[in-house]
Amino acid sequence: MNLQLTGLHLEITPAMRDYVTSKLARISSHFDHVIDVKVTMSVEKLAQKVEATLHVPGNDLHAACEDNNMYSAIDMLTDKLDRQVVKHKEKNADHHKTNGAVKHQVIQ
Repeated sequence: MNLQLTGLHLEITPAMRDYVTSKLARISSHFDHVIDVKVTMSVEKLAQKVEATLHVPGNDLHAACEDNNMYSAIDMLTDKLDRQVVKHKEKNADHHKTNGAVKHQVIQ
């Protein structure tokens, strides 16, 4: 997973970078096929904004959060992305059951 962090009106500290990578590790544990992640952090007066775009095979997932604290905004962002990744994974799962289907059962 390639991670690209960008700061608008903000310098990204190593602590922020480590925090984002540790939170995004949870997403990669649910879904291994994340190609790259682009995270943009910005500050506008008192609002701390975090936006992220995940590039997965067949789709791009985007989420944005805003809070007074940057770390809580990152937490909310990873929760949103986690839900989106799980939903994307369920959509792409093969729902056809070969052994349990009625048409594949042996008639006696």
